[in-house]
Amino acid sequence: MEIARAAAGLFVRQGLKATRAEDIAQAAGIAPRTFYRYFAAKEEAVAPLYEAGARRWVEAVRAAPPGTPVPQALEDAVRSTLRPGAGESSDSWTWVRTLVRLTHSTPSLRRVWAEVCQTSERALAEVLAARVRAGTTTDNDAEHAARAAQADGTSRAGSTGSTGRVDSAAVDARLRFAAAVASAAVRAAVEGWAAGDGTGEDQPGPAELAVANLATLRDFPWDALTEF
Repeated sequence: MEIARAAAGLFVRQGLKATRAEDIAQAAGIAPRTFYRYFAAKEEAVAPLYEAGARRWVEAVRAAPPGTPVPQALEDAVRSTLRPGAGESSDSWTWVRTLVRLTHSTPSLRRVWAEVCQTSERALAEVLAARVRAGTTTDNDAEHAARAAQADGTSRAGSTGSTGRVDSAAVDARLRFAAAVASAAVRAAVEGWAAGDGTGEDQPGPAELAVANLATLRDFPWDALTEF
């Protein structure tokens, strides 16, 4: 993480183009060959910082109390991890904002960001599967699931067997879809916040933007995914 922090500091202070891998190595107190032992390019050096933020959110979803509805767990997780000052210094959030903003104009850094987001999405799918299969749904979820089943004849025909239980492959596909939507909601919020220049108290932060985006999953039929 020290290398990542050194790279982030240089990228923020002097820009990505003006920073060499050798500069990062010097700032981190290591030899250039040691740097290249861990990273193939200078842009990859900040991947651990991207990963740390994504991991905090996923782990917050995992740590939600048993019985918490999935949509609430997702929203509570962003509230606790995506508020500037929540567990991170203001300087760290300045770094985050600059590093995410740089992905908009730097294809090589955008690839690093995209890979981190994809990995986080897969991890979230596993967490959602564990929560849903542990029975962390609500009566409202069941009502939404019933309405969805009535409206979706193809799901009845293609997702159930002779016993009427949902096929596990179909469940996994729906969970991956839900994780993809949730991850995209948070990613779009963070990127939108990073692209803006508002810093006043009346400006929405990444948590507020993410919660608004995650509202799309409140009617997702979570309960239907436990019937297999």
